[in-house]
Amino acid sequence: MTPRFLDWIWHIRGSLTLASGQSADEVMTRLVPLFRQTGTSHERTGDTLTFRKKDQAAQDKMSIFDGGVLRIERGPAGPLLRYHLTSRALLFCFLAPLLFLSFAGLTIVAGKLAKPPAQEATKKDDRKDKALPQHWIDKALGAPAPEKPKKDDKSKEDGKKPKPTAAYVFAGLFAALYVVGRILEGRLVKSLFRKSLLG
Repeated sequence: MTPRFLDWIWHIRGSLTLASGQSADEVMTRLVPLFRQTGTSHERTGDTLTFRKKDQAAQDKMSIFDGGVLRIERGPAGPLLRYHLTSRALLFCFLAPLLFLSFAGLTIVAGKLAKPPAQEATKKDDRKDKALPQHWIDKALGAPAPEKPKKDDKSKEDGKKPKPTAAYVFAGLFAALYVVGRILEGRLVKSLFRKSLLG
C-alpha cells in the first residue's frame, strides 16, 4: 500500500453534497455519460461507480485522470458523493522537476571536473602576456612591434563550460505545471460533477 502522505501527489479526493431529493439511481444516471468516452471503461456496483481510462482522447474532459471511484454515502448533513481519482500526469509533473534538478547538479559537477588545474591556467596566461619577438628586418624597416595577444573574454571561456540553466528552466516549468494542475484539476472535476448532477 502506498503511504497516504505520499499518494496525495497524484490522487485527488473530494466530496459533493447531493440534493436531499436525489436518489442514488438518479445521481449515477446523470454521472454515467461522463464515462462514455473513447478509451474509458466503467462499472457500477450499487452506489459505487469505478472507471478506468486508457489512451483517452484529449477532448475528454477527464482525460488527465487514469481511473477512480465514485461512491454515494449517507452523511449527517445528507447524501454525499465522494470521489477518489488518480492521475499519472500529475505524478509525472511532480517528478520531472526532481529529474531536471539532478541533471543540473550533474552539469555543475561535470563543469568543475572539466576545469584545467590552476597551475596550467597560470602558465597559459603567462605565455599570452609575453610580447612576441620582432624580427630584425622588421625593426630595420621601422615596422611597429607586434601587439600582445588579447586575453579571451571570461564570457567565452564560460560559454565552453556546460551550464545548468536549461535544466533549471525545465524544472521550474514542470513545478509550475504541477502546482497549477493539482489545484485547478481538483476544482474543475468538482465543477464538472456538480454541473452533471444539476443538468
